[in-house]
Order: sequence, then structure tokens, then C-alpha cells
Amino acid sequence: MKTPPRQTRTKPLKRPTQARARFTVQAIFDTYVRIWQREGWERLTTRAVALEAGVAVGTLYDYFPSKQALHSGYVRHCIETLIRTVDEQVVVPADLTWQQRIHRLIRLLCGLERTELSWFHPDMLALEAQIAEQKHQRRASEELTAMWQRVVDACTDLPEPPSPSRVEALHLAVWGGRRYAMLVQLDESQLRQWAQEMEHMCLAALQSHN
Repeated sequence: MKTPPRQTRTKPLKRPTQARARFTVQAIFDTYVRIWQREGWERLTTRAVALEAGVAVGTLYDYFPSKQALHSGYVRHCIETLIRTVDEQVVVPADLTWQQRIHRLIRLLCGLERTELSWFHPDMLALEAQIAEQKHQRRASEELTAMWQRVVDACTDLPEPPSPSRVEALHLAVWGGRRYAMLVQLDESQLRQWAQEMEHMCLAALQSHN
């Protein structure tokens, strides 16, 4: 009787909590991106990531039991980094008009501010069928919608607050557009033009009555 093939674990095992562990996982992520850019997904291995990152293979496996799990953890890291950046640069500042908040938000969401954000790439979309589960997709969408709501709540000078359904619609429009822009690989000029149009659309939608 044949032994059934071992199923690849596609989810991270745990999150780093201590500062040293967070530093180690960040080094793993940075190395993962570097090797992926250099070698491609098919040639990338967790062992190669561990060796180049300077961490023990066992330490990497404590967090990521496969390269699919490493990718899943990295996508989660990208989304969390984006949300944290929006909170810091769009929600927290007290001296911004609502138009300035939306301008900053759209630039971040459309990929125009790349220096501090994680590496979003079209290849991520191609890997979704192998890794992503609908419940995780839904959770990420809910967290991004909540982020949008925090931005809108910070816009205390808006003439009238938008309904939650409008806030969610704006999130879906911008995030869906960002994903498709990645898929078709818009060049820099096209990306900036698209982002400008998305900003105009969001400003108009927030200014109009529900």
C-alpha cells in the first residue's frame, strides 16, 4: 500500500513576538525577496534563504515550514506594513485636510510611495491559487476596509461622513485596481495617471451626498 504524499504546509507556524525574533524574520523576508528577484520562484528554496540570511535552517522552519508558507507570511507582512504606514502617515497627523488625507492614502495604495513599503509584485498574484484561502482573502479585505474607515473618521472636516457601504466600495475599487494594474504591469507613467484618476474619483465620491 502506497504512503500518501506528504502535504506541503502552506501557512506560517507562528509570529515573532520578541525583538530579536522580529529582526530574524525581517532578515528572512529581505533575503526571500532578494533571492526571488534574482533566481525566480521555481529555483528559490527555504534552505537557500536561510543560508543567505545567516540563520539556521531549523530557525527558519520554526516559522516557515515551506517556501509556500514563507510566501504566505511575506504577503501578510506586506499588508500589515501597508496598513501601519497608512495609520502613521494618513490617520495620525492632526493638521491635514480631508483632501490631503485622501491624496496620501491613494498614493500609498496605488504604489507610488515605494521607499518604505514592502515588495508587491505581479508574481504574487500568480501564486495565489497555490497558497491563498478565501477566508484569509476576506480577512485581509476586512482589515483594509477598516483602515479606510479610520482614514474617513480622521477626516473631521468632511461636510458629511460617507456610509460604510461607500467606504467599502472605495476600498474595493482602489485595491482591485491596484491588483489589476500589477497584473497588466502598467509602466510608471500609466501608474501615475491611473492613481490621479482614482484620487479624483474618491474625492468626488466622498464629497457627494450618500
